[in-house]
Amino acid sequence: MRYDCLIVEDDKLLGESTCEYFNTLGVNAYRVEDYQSCMAFFNHHEADLILLDVNLPDGSGFDICKKVRETSEIPILFISARTGDSDQLLALSIGGDDFIQKPYSLAVLLAKVKVILKRYQKDSEDTFTLGDLHVDFARMDASLKGNPLKLKGMEYKLLTFLIKNRNRAITKEEIFMGVWEDSITGDNTLNVHIRRLREKIEENPQTPKLIKSVWGVGYIFNTQEEQAQ
Repeated sequence: MRYDCLIVEDDKLLGESTCEYFNTLGVNAYRVEDYQSCMAFFNHHEADLILLDVNLPDGSGFDICKKVRETSEIPILFISARTGDSDQLLALSIGGDDFIQKPYSLAVLLAKVKVILKRYQKDSEDTFTLGDLHVDFARMDASLKGNPLKLKGMEYKLLTFLIKNRNRAITKEEIFMGVWEDSITGDNTLNVHIRRLREKIEENPQTPKLIKSVWGVGYIFNTQEEQAQ
């Protein structure tokens, strides 16, 4: 599974509160508390950003950063109660993107994370392929089984928004703002566009496997079931 943010923090209360706050406000986050758990996470999952504590019970965040930088350029934000310039310089010199001192404001931290994620995810993903579905974000087109999908402008925008926020429940309010760029778009408009997308990309639109409803919340673009088959 792919997460927006991996939080590596051994302080259980701080780590859990940060993770819960992120998940509540639209950043799909997962928490681990030590070096070994972090390495194990990447054996089965992916993340688009790491929020990394320096002091860990079985190593240091510096060690994790060096290890990750051997194979990946994903953003790494260090968080620490340390205030010395030497620690900050070391964090940046080994590949860290920022150094945030504790205690931090959850709201400010989330804002920083969202800005970096938006920039990184836009730059890092040029195409998306799942089974017979292929989307080329650069060319702004989509195809199914090699045949071009005839999508209207808002249908394409909705599809790409769902894909880029895949595998998490997206509220209707998020979709309204992310696709229509306002908060007053009605449910009927969204429902019609979802139905049309399902008719064009689902094997059986009546029992969708990709664009699923999350009752009381909104929708989720689910890739896990397809990958497991």
